[in-house]
Amino acid sequence: MITKRNLTILFISSLVLAILAHLFFLKEWTQEQYMVGPNDGLQQMMTFKKLLYEQYTSGNFFYSYQFGLGGGTYSQLAFYFATAFVFIITTGIVFILESLNIVGTPDTLFWAQAAVFISICRMTLIIAVTTLMFRYMKIQWLPAFVGASIYGLSVIYFRHVIYWEFFADAMLWVPLLVFGVEKVIREARCGWLIAAIAITLFNNFYFAYVNLIFVAIYVVFRMMIHLENDETPRGKQCKLYIISGLLGFGISSVAFIPAVYGYLHNYRPAYPLPIEAIDFPYNIIYSSPYVMVSAIFLLVLFTFSLYKIPIFRLFALISAMFILLHFSPYVASAFNGFSAPQYRWEYLLSFTMGGAVAAGLHFLSQAGKTTILRAAALVVLTYLIACLADPSIEFLSARGIGMVSIMLITLSMAAILIWNRRKHWQLLLCTFVLLTNIGLANVTQYAISEHSVKKVSKSYLTSKDYNGEEQRELLQKMKERGSSPFYRIDWTIGYLNNTPIVQDFNGISAYSSILNQNLLYLYLYDLNIDMGRESVSRFSTLGNRANLYSLLQGKYMMREKDNADDIPYGFKKIIESEHYVAFENTNLLPFVRTTDEVFSEKDMEDAVILEREHAMLEGVIVDDPAQQTNGDTHEVPNIIDQVTVEPVGASFENNKLTVTKKEGGLDLIVQQPKADTEDYYVSFHLESLAKSEGFAVKVNDYRTTRKHNQSIYKTYVDDLTIRVAASEKIPIRVPEGEYILTDLALYEENYQTLKTAKEQASTSAEFKWINNKLTITYNNQGHDRYMMLPIPYERGWEVEINNEKQPLKKVNYAFVGFPIKEGINHIELVYYPPFFKICLVISIVSIMMAVLCVRRKKFKRDFSR
Repeated sequence: MITKRNLTILFISSLVLAILAHLFFLKEWTQEQYMVGPNDGLQQMMTFKKLLYEQYTSGNFFYSYQFGLGGGTYSQLAFYFATAFVFIITTGIVFILESLNIVGTPDTLFWAQAAVFISICRMTLIIAVTTLMFRYMKIQWLPAFVGASIYGLSVIYFRHVIYWEFFADAMLWVPLLVFGVEKVIREARCGWLIAAIAITLFNNFYFAYVNLIFVAIYVVFRMMIHLENDETPRGKQCKLYIISGLLGFGISSVAFIPAVYGYLHNYRPAYPLPIEAIDFPYNIIYSSPYVMVSAIFLLVLFTFSLYKIPIFRLFALISAMFILLHFSPYVASAFNGFSAPQYRWEYLLSFTMGGAVAAGLHFLSQAGKTTILRAAALVVLTYLIACLADPSIEFLSARGIGMVSIMLITLSMAAILIWNRRKHWQLLLCTFVLLTNIGLANVTQYAISEHSVKKVSKSYLTSKDYNGEEQRELLQKMKERGSSPFYRIDWTIGYLNNTPIVQDFNGISAYSSILNQNLLYLYLYDLNIDMGRESVSRFSTLGNRANLYSLLQGKYMMREKDNADDIPYGFKKIIESEHYVAFENTNLLPFVRTTDEVFSEKDMEDAVILEREHAMLEGVIVDDPAQQTNGDTHEVPNIIDQVTVEPVGASFENNKLTVTKKEGGLDLIVQQPKADTEDYYVSFHLESLAKSEGFAVKVNDYRTTRKHNQSIYKTYVDDLTIRVAASEKIPIRVPEGEYILTDLALYEENYQTLKTAKEQASTSAEFKWINNKLTITYNNQGHDRYMMLPIPYERGWEVEINNEKQPLKKVNYAFVGFPIKEGINHIELVYYPPFFKICLVISIVSIMMAVLCVRRKKFKRDFSR
């Protein structure tokens, strides 16, 4: 029986263990170094925490205009923290502390400083909950606690927390799911399983997929291995699993369905590279960053007499299977949604190894002396083979000596336990395993810190490389000039595409694993906008294309003074500081635009990029093939025939460009340039023939980078359109190597269409946007047919005009538009997550059904007594 005293001791012990396991980063914290990775950790984890905290504490739960070009919170940020319980609870605590003036306004620096303490709390819960789950399975307290430490202090926990913090939350729900399954099997009660499934699905759809695969495997093994004599019949178990799954899914649907919808309406090119069946990338005995097989686990695994005990056999066999699966990239791909192989699921192996160790330590003293000697010999042999088979491991290195020493001490203490069979030797063995786990946890943190995390410090987070004071001051001056809160500023620090969130402005960039598919298609295909860097999970800037800045509220641009030469047409310098300069767009179009000229996407299929931009300026492009159109496309001719193409440091024959110098390519020399041409649009298809070398492409002063052909983050979109300022010679440069270069084209832009659009633009619309609701009042006196807004189109937006619901359209390839009426139009746009209302009803009904189901079973059980 679990008493309050036992629970108190357990949670205190778990907290102490978690603190000791974080000693390295606690020490680093005192030196203003933080438990956060420099890439995704800072660019996504801390940044999205800041964004969501500000949203949630201001009462805005559904939509963020600041995220990229605007996006739904549930559909696009549920992969991160939008519905994560640990973050939601943390937000509540931090909000209380902020309200009491105990902490300041939480920014990315605050969340970086808090990371180690949040991790300690999370690990405390993981250890305590896992211990309680093992105790329910009738394992002694101390072995259960040690087994939980194998899981909670695993190397993958620290890897997840440091680089992708929300990954670690998944470890909380595994023991709850197993506990729920055991409740069904042992007591025919499904309440815990319903709750565990609901929490898992609500918290994060990606790791719900991973965890539920594990639960299915666990259920199959449990049906084959009975732990009790009076377990629930299999048929009834299956019935309870189905009921639990349906009710858990129903309860979570309000968060789960919008999240999955967002995932399905993201865009990522299919992974085209072959996936090997077997691979041995890391040594899981000595140096794996994903999972470390400990000496105590190997010892119990090779103690064959323990297999007579059902609970040990259960965890040992699942662990053995998972170890084999670990070496298959196919399995890594399957756990990653059958995409590129990613080793993110190994925390499940740590859990089952923890279960095997807990059960093994419980029954180890019953093993025979010969059995333990044979097991010890197999452990030594395994260490020897793992060392000899891996040339990167030096037996006499500090790591080699340390791991072997731990192994030998573990075997010695186990042997003494078998020979003496006294409880204090079991206590000493368990204590040594705990100390070993603490030591390896801190060594893991040190190794990760030395590899990449060392730079994440207070000095870095307040520097010009991340969030400099001079940058913020110039941004504030731009904000003070703007009369509308919906303009955008084109500014990022290097490749930190979430800089707008960090520095509190509306930008033109985003970095996230889940993005609006319509926007990604806009960048990659529809308008072929170069981002300065090839990526499947980013968009950034508008390729210095003035038409797009004017259409999408790109009012300001900030650049370093050393990189302020290539500025879009129509931008004038307004402010400067010591190192930075700001520009303002003199041709910005209104946020609310209307038109009576309609083009269709089908009619624009063969149009060149510049013609599509002009159509968006002159009218609106709709994707509805049944829509009546009246737009007249003005042809923009390809003048490549008027250009002399000269190889420089290279040869160019049969569409093959061979660069023989360190840098070379082609010069495009325009024979008779027009006097009114402001810019050229240079288009071409470019592929590198190198297997694994990324490269940079330069066109005049513009530079962009392309990923190598083996990269799992390559877009495989090799059609480039680069805008450059007008000049007689346009150099295209790439590094030494061989390339395929085809479809070379050149177009002139004099911006007459943009000037006309600016002159004719109506500014009579009045609008107000609060959270997820936008209201517009517009007097349509010009017989316009459509209203267009620079808001990305996604399911969830609804529009009413004069209190009548109207169809919302996707216009200009990726944005919101809708037909309007003559005269006064009172327009109300509201955004809720996709299927939110029906899902909310399903969740409420499912909660009620779950309560009735649990109470009914409780009543039956009590009555039967």
